[in-house]
Amino acid sequence: MSELLFGPAGWSYKDWEGIVYPQRKPASFHPLDYLPRFFDIIEINSTFYRPPSMRMTLSWLKRIATFPHFKLSVKLHQMFSHERTNFTQADIDQFKLGLEPLRSQGKLAALLAQFPWSFTYTPPNFQYLISLFKHFTDYPLAVEVRHASWHKRSFFQMLHDHGVAFCNIDQPQIGRSLPPTAYATTPELAYVRLHGRNRRDWFRQEASRDERYNYLYSPQELAEWVEKIKILKEKAGQVIVITNNHYRGQAVVNALQLKNILTGEKFPLPPSLVNHYPQLKAITLNHPLTEETKEFLQKKLFTGEEDD
Repeated sequence: MSELLFGPAGWSYKDWEGIVYPQRKPASFHPLDYLPRFFDIIEINSTFYRPPSMRMTLSWLKRIATFPHFKLSVKLHQMFSHERTNFTQADIDQFKLGLEPLRSQGKLAALLAQFPWSFTYTPPNFQYLISLFKHFTDYPLAVEVRHASWHKRSFFQMLHDHGVAFCNIDQPQIGRSLPPTAYATTPELAYVRLHGRNRRDWFRQEASRDERYNYLYSPQELAEWVEKIKILKEKAGQVIVITNNHYRGQAVVNALQLKNILTGEKFPLPPSLVNHYPQLKAITLNHPLTEETKEFLQKKLFTGEEDD
């Protein structure tokens, strides 16, 4: 049976405070003690900006140790996807070394190489991908491209031949943007990333990151992806679904909704999140609290009160 993993992209957002996270957090609060209670995976964004250290990945492992189902997806550093020049074998080795604790403990669900919209299909770019894949051939690798010029049979066949998962994306449909798809290029892994559909700000030069990803999917829009995820579930042993419309916790809302639709699961959601997004009331867990959840609530993470 295919494994479905749902979660948001990243966790470090100031605008999540008072919505996803308590406004006043205990000193011991950390998102990796919190988000795994609702999700199956988180996509690590920080590794896009700086290579992971073993100390950092070991600290992640320690925090998620009580959640045996939970995994992490890690974004490849931008030197490999955006800069694409001047990196060395030492840079590759350093990145791999930082990942080793996750990989050795079976917690690395995928390594995602995310390329920009400007990275178009050309013979040199095609060959660059092949050379990059060879550097990371021992990892569960996924690749995201955003330009429609990559929508070619030869590209998908190349991914299949190298055992690389194609990342199906949802993004604003402007010009030659890659359209939504449901392609699985490996039998082991399929990947989905939802970026939102904010057409007004997506390519606006002055727009901030938050403005570009400020979007909440409607039930009708989510239904389109429910059908695509069902297709992927028939094609791959593991399907990762990441929501990247992060502003003000909208990624959390849509990931929870998708997970509920596809699994029927309900969640012990914090009141602050439900207050901001009343549509989540229908999927909030109303059952008697488990001992684990009682203990969690006693730590006052939902209320935002400080520890004594």
